[in-house]
Amino acid sequence: MALAAKLQLRQSQSLVMTPQLMQSIRLLQLSHVELERFIDEEIERNPLLERADGREEERDAASEGSEGEPAAWEGSEPEWSAEAIAGKLDSSLENMFPDDPGRSDRIGPDLATQWKSAAGLSSGSSEGFDFDAMAASPVTLRDHVHGQIALAFPDARNGAARGMVARELAEWLDEAGYLRADTAEIAERLGVPATEAEAVLATCQTFDPPGLFSRDLAECLSLQLRQRDRLDPAMRALIGNLDLLARRDFAALKRLCGVDEEDLIAMLAEIRALDPRPGLAFSGGTAQSIVADVEVRLAPGGGWTVELNADTLPRVLVDQTYFAHVAGRARDAREKEFLGECLNSANWLTRSLDQRARTILKVATEIVRQQDGFLAHGVQHLKPLNLRMVADAIGMHESTVSRVTSGKYMLTPRGIFELRYFFTASIAAADGSDAHSSEAVRDRIRRMIDEEKPVDVLSDDAIVDMLRENGIDIARRTVAKYREGMNIPSSVQRRREKRALAMAGR
Repeated sequence: MALAAKLQLRQSQSLVMTPQLMQSIRLLQLSHVELERFIDEEIERNPLLERADGREEERDAASEGSEGEPAAWEGSEPEWSAEAIAGKLDSSLENMFPDDPGRSDRIGPDLATQWKSAAGLSSGSSEGFDFDAMAASPVTLRDHVHGQIALAFPDARNGAARGMVARELAEWLDEAGYLRADTAEIAERLGVPATEAEAVLATCQTFDPPGLFSRDLAECLSLQLRQRDRLDPAMRALIGNLDLLARRDFAALKRLCGVDEEDLIAMLAEIRALDPRPGLAFSGGTAQSIVADVEVRLAPGGGWTVELNADTLPRVLVDQTYFAHVAGRARDAREKEFLGECLNSANWLTRSLDQRARTILKVATEIVRQQDGFLAHGVQHLKPLNLRMVADAIGMHESTVSRVTSGKYMLTPRGIFELRYFFTASIAAADGSDAHSSEAVRDRIRRMIDEEKPVDVLSDDAIVDMLRENGIDIARRTVAKYREGMNIPSSVQRRREKRALAMAGR
């Protein structure tokens, strides 16, 4: 076979992912916070970009339909519980020990400006001035503990050495106030007797709030009960068998504690009043609020109005005046090339942001059309929905719909939901009619269990039979999976709890 050079002509098609196309795809999946961060970086990098905040006439038209009106379509109008001790106490404490998130107030902009002027700051130096930043920082857990260490171990004789051990112990506290270190290792590292370190720890465990410096949940609860003078032998036995409490084995607990059912219920109520994470009271973190990307409201003439939240629409402009001014002063080809790249990048970004807004609105409108029953009547009428159904309806690819629904939220008359919430699996109907949404089935199971009586607790098999009577074809293992996913105990455990609650109410 002879080897020779040849020229061949071939025709083929391929999709080339340009940097601009990759940027547009990336913008689709960014959440509101991530998008704001990305735009800030682009504005810092590109001198031709600027924010249009404050120009109401420049508001992005992507939140409006093709006729200048919001997108709309016509459709129908629209004390002690069984969950308290659910799960393991060392991993699912939020049910047994409810939290109080508290509240925070913010100062108004006018008063903030006055304080800014009084502080000698220029009004134009920072548009995002926040008076809260001038306030004293909150007291942290370590600040609170170090203040008590200074009082408990004054610098006299051996107080300085004990204070050093106490400060070292404080460095090993986690955010919940638990000690995550071995006192023997700390004593060896500091060159003090192990008994001395244990004595210092015993003193630290008397600090406020009670429960600090505990090494596990049982010790944390014991410290708080001791402070209340309620750590009697029966309570010690109960604290020492938290695993039985997690399994709701009340019969074994009554036998080990030597108490009757009434006393056991009172003891459990005392434990529930304790704080399993005393250190969280000094947590300096702030909760991130969710900002809806899409708002859905009932239209005056029936149906639903779907529009983008104007507060989440980034308003970015290309400064053509500055470009013309600088381009006329460019001295060489390199400067002109740089300005051309900046202009192309800025124009592409503004078009990408506009397309992103329109795509989100398009997907959200289709979701509202598909889930009209949910908006009008609640979760019982949530329909099975997947990405392909929405993609086919609006003429887009599934991957595009997937990116749009990631990290985006919709404000509805029934609350705020992530767009992915409306995509649920399908459960076949027993009578061959329309399928049921898995989320709607979960809600039905939850309501059935909430309404059950102590003398007639529903087993998983009984729930299956009742669902099939209502036209839902579901397997027993699926019911068990949904029940466990909602942190609902088995029928045996629920029967014990409901009997205990019934006895407590007498």
